[in-house]
Amino acid sequence: MFWILFVYLIVAYFVPEVGVIALICMIGPVAMAVRKGRYWCGHFCPRGSLYDKVVSRFSPHKRIPQFVRTKGFRIFMLLFIFGMFGVQMYMNGLTMAGIGRTFWNIILVTTIVGIVLGFIYAPRTWCTFCPMGTLSAWVAPNRHKDGFPYVWVSEVCGMKCKRCAKVCPMQLTPYDSRGQQQGYLHPDCIKCGKCIAACPTKVMAMMKGGNKTDSVNA
Repeated sequence: MFWILFVYLIVAYFVPEVGVIALICMIGPVAMAVRKGRYWCGHFCPRGSLYDKVVSRFSPHKRIPQFVRTKGFRIFMLLFIFGMFGVQMYMNGLTMAGIGRTFWNIILVTTIVGIVLGFIYAPRTWCTFCPMGTLSAWVAPNRHKDGFPYVWVSEVCGMKCKRCAKVCPMQLTPYDSRGQQQGYLHPDCIKCGKCIAACPTKVMAMMKGGNKTDSVNA
């Protein structure tokens, strides 16, 4: 999916009006999160794909600083980004071209910041405090709903290898929910299924609406 990001940045540079397409990646994640949590981030986000497919090859995969996960920092980033959006909108004008250019500027700058952070820490460092990711996490269900995908960990998990945590792009710890009927419901889980694929004993599965599925594409 990351090629979509590059096409967008190139085309919208020459045709600013195209920049408003970025609205899809602002509304989509939050709208989907109401029923599926941060599913968009793990399956449809072009920038997330860039981090997973490209940046991960050059990233040192260090621990993401804990403070960027705090509620206070995430609120600050949310206000900062939307504040900058407002300033840019005022400077570029309320024409279609001006609005498109505003979206383009924000997408370009935040993409560069995300890539730099990926080279310093982990590929998806930006995703831990991405404004749209934060909003998605806030509206994500904290209990099972019809069609809601979540990771289930069997009680037989010995939690010895912790392989699931090692491969998690968000550096979460799915094994914490071993044996729990509600499964792993961390709001920042992007439902990518990498933890399930990496489990050496295959005691993890993706659940959907209370039924175990045969793949990670719940």
